[in-house]
This record gives sequence, structure tokens and C-alpha cells, in this order.
Amino acid sequence: MTAQGALAEAALSQAARTQENGSAALSPDPFNVAPALTSVMTSLASRPEKLFQAQADLFGRYMDLWASSARQAAGETPDPAPVDKRFKDPAWAENPMFDLMRRSYLLTSDWMNGLIAGVEDVDPVVKRRAQFFTRLLTDAFSPSNFLASNPVALKALAETSGESLVKGMQNFAADLERGGGALRISQADYGKFAVGENVATAPGQVVWRDELFELIQYAPASEAQHQVPLLIFPPWINKFYIMDLQPANSLIRWLSSQGFTVFVCSWVNPDRDKADYGFDDYLEKGVYRAVDKTLEQAGTDRLNAVGYCIGGTLLGAALAHMAARGDTRVGAATFFAAQHDFAEAGDLLLFTDEHWLAEIERQMDAAGGVLPGAAMADTFNALRANDLIWSFFVSNYLMGKDPPAFDLLFWNADQTRMPKALHMAYLRRMYGENALANGRFEIGGETADLSRVTIPLYFQASREDHIAPMNSVYRSARLFGGDVVFTLAGSGHIAGVINPPSASKYKHWTNDALPASLADWQAGAVEHPGSWWEHWAAWLRPLSGPDIPARDPTKGPLKPIEPAPGAYVKVKS
Repeated sequence: MTAQGALAEAALSQAARTQENGSAALSPDPFNVAPALTSVMTSLASRPEKLFQAQADLFGRYMDLWASSARQAAGETPDPAPVDKRFKDPAWAENPMFDLMRRSYLLTSDWMNGLIAGVEDVDPVVKRRAQFFTRLLTDAFSPSNFLASNPVALKALAETSGESLVKGMQNFAADLERGGGALRISQADYGKFAVGENVATAPGQVVWRDELFELIQYAPASEAQHQVPLLIFPPWINKFYIMDLQPANSLIRWLSSQGFTVFVCSWVNPDRDKADYGFDDYLEKGVYRAVDKTLEQAGTDRLNAVGYCIGGTLLGAALAHMAARGDTRVGAATFFAAQHDFAEAGDLLLFTDEHWLAEIERQMDAAGGVLPGAAMADTFNALRANDLIWSFFVSNYLMGKDPPAFDLLFWNADQTRMPKALHMAYLRRMYGENALANGRFEIGGETADLSRVTIPLYFQASREDHIAPMNSVYRSARLFGGDVVFTLAGSGHIAGVINPPSASKYKHWTNDALPASLADWQAGAVEHPGSWWEHWAAWLRPLSGPDIPARDPTKGPLKPIEPAPGAYVKVKS
């Protein structure tokens, strides 16, 4: 009854949205997959020998599986199952039927994805779209995602006399309600965290606020600080407090403890009144104004800057604009997981064909000129569906478990909106045309030429980053004209960056050279244990001037407005 009521409510909500918008609430093919699959199937049909070989391969794999299952039924120890965290529970191996089910699924999905990957004479972008959809499809059809074929969920159902499924349907209904009829899978216990109370708690003051950003100056954690302040531009796709989740993993607190005067540009969560804001607005009213106010507050004539993800893309373009205008107020810059060359920008490139861009525009027009935060979250989740969709689907709904109290996933769900003009320019000009790398991107009345940026630069990339792939970041680093240090970290887009030395996790690699390719760089790189932060700080200190008495954010020329983390970061989408 709970499930039926939730689905009925969702259907009514969808119908209401359809009537309100005057068109279908959902595109029948938002990924434009049908033409891609048609091209792939046409290529396969034109090579019957390749298709026959693939079918023979599948038959051979199943013969091996049946033989292995027969030996297992006869009492022999089965061959080790393929390593896959979806099936790590011992229950999958304890029952031969479920063991066969998982092996059959893994065999077939591997074969299907390999078949698509091996197609020839198809446009690489078209083929990649077909591969992406096939992977989404095979992930969705995993036996772990269905109650009847998941022994772990069935065991919980029996042990709780059905209570796990009742609780799961209650979770399902709550997530449908939270999404207004669209399923918004809870990834964390959102009630356990509050911005400014147990996340984003580094002490500081908002010293400037206007229509686009708040400037936060953080309190010193040492008696002396470097003279040159550090200004951080986070991505506006997410909120800045990924750099200040908990005291133990706060990059902001760590930088303060190292003697840096830390300023952060906390972007506004834009609403309809910002629909026409574009790159020029974020340059003039964002980067330049933040630089002006930071220098005024710190009492210096230059600063060092950091750009994270899309904030780094903007910073790179801004540095090129500064170089064209002879502006030398930024002495050195660091880029975390930031792209300027989008030729190898990963699966996000799939979302930049005209069909998908038209779908994005439709969503933004329906929302009054901004992209809803949930839309971007859905895109990022689709890039890692097993980790960010299906694992929670199984845990929340099939197992009836409460989502974990995990600060990172709380932050991940705290999405922001994006102005239509800015977001469409980003998708079309950066991803679609690679205009910044090709010297065809205009910003603030100048054509951005990254080779004219000759200040010292530090680039960080992560080995498993699926949003800013390491090769894409490396290509970006080679576009600039000055001395560039490139460092490769372990893990992905978030954990690769937010990795405090005290955690002693992952590794990082360094190489003073910057050869033609990432492969060449890796061949000469030196491996180091743990975080890359200390390597970066050692690079940054000589560029940060002499020590001076620590700056009190309450005593500068700009009067404090309210304590950190400010008001903008608390605005919900």
C-alpha cells in the first residue's frame, strides 16, 4: 500500500508538471541514444563474421560457466568469482543458484559492453554514447538491484519478518515526496548535518557581500602569516564547504595552520534574476571584484589564487585576461582538478551534443532561466551509477536501511542552481567547441590566450577523476606559458583533492618536467606516500612573501558582516 500510494502520487505530480509546462515532462530519449545504437548495430550487421565470432565467444563463456557449475554441484570447490563489490556479501556464494546468477550476469554484461567497445567505423563520440548507455543498462539489470534475485535482501526480509521491506518502501515514498514526484535517492542522513554547526565550521568572517558572492576571510591559526594572501575560487556547481567539512579534513583549517591568510569566494546560489549572467559577469563581478576586496582587506598589492574544478576554468580564463591587460595582481595560481583543454574531458562530453543541450535548455526555461541543482546531481550520479545510484537503491529500498550519516554525501546532495547564460556558454564553448584551448574564447572583451600567462602555476589532478580526467588536466597544464608544476594524486575528483596529511591515505606522484604526454610524465614521476598538500605548500611558501603578524579578519578595512560560513552557502536549491 505504501508503494502504490507513492507511485500514484508521483504519477499525479508528473501529470501536473506536464500540464503546467504544456509539453512532456520527460524527454523520451534525453541522451540521444537511439541514433547511436542504430549506428553501432548497423556496423555490426555489416560485419557478420565479427558478430558470429562474438556469438561464439559468448557461447564458449557459457559452456565454461555450465561446466564450472556442474563441478560445483558435484562437490568441487568453485572457481573464484570475479571481484565486484555489488556481490561481496558471502550470501552470493553460499547458494549455488545465486552464485550462478551473479556469474551469468557478470559474464553477459562484460560480453555486451565489450561487443559495443569493439565496434569499428563508427564516429568515436557516437560509439562512446552507445557504450555509456550500454553500461547504464547493464548496471541497472544487475541481479543485486531486484528483491527476488538478491539473497542479501531476501535474508533481511526473512530475518525481520518483512519489516525491512516495509521500511524500504517508506524510504522509497519519502524520496519520491522529497523529489516532488521524481525519485531523489537519499545518499546520506541529511538531518544529521547543518551548515555552520557541524560542517563548515572553520572560524572566520564574511568581509564583503554583493549580488554574486560573499568574501570570507578565515581566522589565523598561527601567530604569524605569510604576507601574500591566498584567494580560493571554488566551483559554483557545488558549495565551497567541501574544503571545510570537518576539522580533521578541512583544507581551509590546514592552510590557516600553515600560516596562509585564506580568503574564499562563496558564490551566491543563483535564482531567476541571475539567468542572464555569463562568463563576463563572473569575471568582472566575481574574480576581479574578489581580487580587489582581498587586496584591500589584506593591505597588499598582490595575492595568490586557487581555482577548483570549474572555478579553475574561470580563473585560467581570467589570468589570460589579466595578461592581456597587463594586470599583475595575481602572483601565482593553483588549480585543483581544473580543465582548460576539454578535448579529453571524459563522459561529460556526451552531454554536449545539440540534442542534449536542447533538453538542458528546456529544463532551464521551465525553471525560469536556471538549471535546478537536482538536474546536475542526476548527471554526476549517472557517471558513477553503481556507486551513487544503485548502491543506495539496494540499501535504502531493498534492505530498508537508513542512509549513512556521511558529511561528504551530505555536501554532494547540497546542490546549487546555475544561470542559463553561463551554463550554456560553458557547455557549448568549453565542452562543445574547446574554445579556450583553441584560442577562440572571448571574455571581458579579450580573446583568452593561455600561453600569455607566465606566472608560476601548480596543477593537481587525480588518477581516478571521472569529472576532470587526469589526461585532460595534464593537457590543460601544457597550455600555459610559465613555469608549471604538475602533481598527480590518488583517488578521484573529491577524495583526491581533500586528502589531509594526517589521514595517511592514497599516494601522490611528482615530476619536475612537463613532457609532451601524461604517459611520458608518469614514466619519470616519483611516487610518494600520502597527501600531496605538503608538496603544494612547499611550492607555495616561497611565493607568499615574508612572515607578518597574523591578520585578524575583524580588524581589517572591510568591516565584518557575519561569521563564516556566511549566508549564501546556506541557501537551498
